[in-house]
Amino acid sequence: MNRRTLTQSAAALVLAACLPWPQAALAADEAPDALIKRLSSDVLETVRNDKSIKGGDVDKIMVLVNKTIMPHVNFRRMTAAAVGPAWRSATPAQQQSLQDEFKTLLVRTYSGALSQVTDQTIVVKPLRMDPGDTDVLVRTEIRGRGDPVQLDYRLEKTPGAGSGWKIYNLNVLGVWLVETYRSQFAQEINSKGIDGLIAALAARNKANADANGGVARAK
Repeated sequence: MNRRTLTQSAAALVLAACLPWPQAALAADEAPDALIKRLSSDVLETVRNDKSIKGGDVDKIMVLVNKTIMPHVNFRRMTAAAVGPAWRSATPAQQQSLQDEFKTLLVRTYSGALSQVTDQTIVVKPLRMDPGDTDVLVRTEIRGRGDPVQLDYRLEKTPGAGSGWKIYNLNVLGVWLVETYRSQFAQEINSKGIDGLIAALAARNKANADANGGVARAK
């Protein structure tokens, strides 16, 4: 497997490694590195045994992500950070549209790489964390044939109902997902405003859906 393929697999795991499976419900007191390790192992095993996902079934991947990813990701924070200062001036309806289109974009962008998962393993590096920390960095590597691929997670500890560690940013090979999209989104916002960004994301998602012969959306 070449480095490009490994990078694609890492990109897929950006979404997939945080999927919570029914047999392993998240405990509020679970350490963030233990959470990432457990869920990563579960998803790798599941992907290897699911012919539909390995075959690139985007509809099935979208349904799976929609049902399982949100409890473990602060997607509102992720979207707000990617949009930048303009998020605060967006209406609630615009904010929801941005979240919907951004989620669809991410799932479609990375879903194809799931079919590339073969013999990779996830190694979680020792966590540097002090008691009481509510924001941590969990570093991991995807190992298989070829060079290891860096895949890191930023997580925050959330209080109250549904409490636990939630992912709000990801780093693949030294590139943070939120910062990458922020620069892209800023250009669109500066040119056409929030509605222009929503329209551009919707058009991109439609083009991706047409290219895959489907119209599924991650709603």
